[in-house]
Amino acid sequence: MSSAPHVAIVGVTGAVGQEFLRVLEQRNFPIGKLTLLASARSAGKTVDFKGTTYTVKELTEDSFGDVDLALFSAGGSISKKYAPIASDAGATVVDNSSAFRMIDSVPLVVPEVNPEAVEGIELGKGGIIANPNCSTIIMLVPVTPIHRRAGVKRMVVSTYQAASGAGAAAMAELELQTSEVLAGKEPTCDIFPRQYAFNLFSHNSDIIPEHGYNEEEYKMVCETHKIWKNSDVKITATCVRVPVMRAHAESINLELEQPLDADEARQLLSEAAGVRVVDDRVGNNFPTPLEASNEDDVLVGRIRNDISREGTKVTGLDLFVCGDQVRKGAALNAVQIAELLVK
Repeated sequence: MSSAPHVAIVGVTGAVGQEFLRVLEQRNFPIGKLTLLASARSAGKTVDFKGTTYTVKELTEDSFGDVDLALFSAGGSISKKYAPIASDAGATVVDNSSAFRMIDSVPLVVPEVNPEAVEGIELGKGGIIANPNCSTIIMLVPVTPIHRRAGVKRMVVSTYQAASGAGAAAMAELELQTSEVLAGKEPTCDIFPRQYAFNLFSHNSDIIPEHGYNEEEYKMVCETHKIWKNSDVKITATCVRVPVMRAHAESINLELEQPLDADEARQLLSEAAGVRVVDDRVGNNFPTPLEASNEDDVLVGRIRNDISREGTKVTGLDLFVCGDQVRKGAALNAVQIAELLVK
């Protein structure tokens, strides 16, 4: 574009919407005009951005008349209705919901992994681009360099997912429950049907009757196949909610087609975009959600050979990763996609 784009943020008052603003400012994303959109309930609120106070407007079908870029984080039902309207009006949409991820014609993008997927899309000329699921993003940023080098044949992942993945209300309830339980009171359980503080439980997404995986787990399988353009890789996932405020953790076991030992993998990851290796065996210092919170990079550690595999060649690796769900798992990834379009 010859001039800075008109940017709209849909769902600006939510946790990811607020993170959009922080990321846009920190990365100095070019903005000619900014429109902040939310539900009728939030319309009229004020938000500060780069020293200017903006008034949040109600999202309507007429909100996108001269918008070049629309960043959506308002839930699947809102995206399904309004993203096509925005695209038809000429806005290029980057959507954070699951609404369009598995539609063949919609690119599903992690900029460190498949930036070529947005080729041919011009900012301000319409189109929808999907942000993957947060757990998929956090997994693929470190695993993809290994896949490129040695070929992932099978991947087993277990996630430990923070309250941030369920939004600002879940984060607030975890904080409230913690104080209630410590005070000997019954915990307030409005967001989840069970106690979250000092507890963990299977991810709250719906169970798919055909195979028993929940939707979060199955997203990781299907989205990886689409992003890698390879449905032959075998993937299984178990997703769990843990009482962490922000940043997801994942334990990843890889079966590789070609030999790659832990030392080689560690060096490879130390050079990978979007990755920071935290792998101090002597000091027993490895990634934690707290350390990953508010960070752009996915932290990777516990890099080790899988000793359960037989043979002299190392074709199995274990990793432990942590990434900020609100940031790299959502807002940052979307802004990085937008940056691909303004270059």
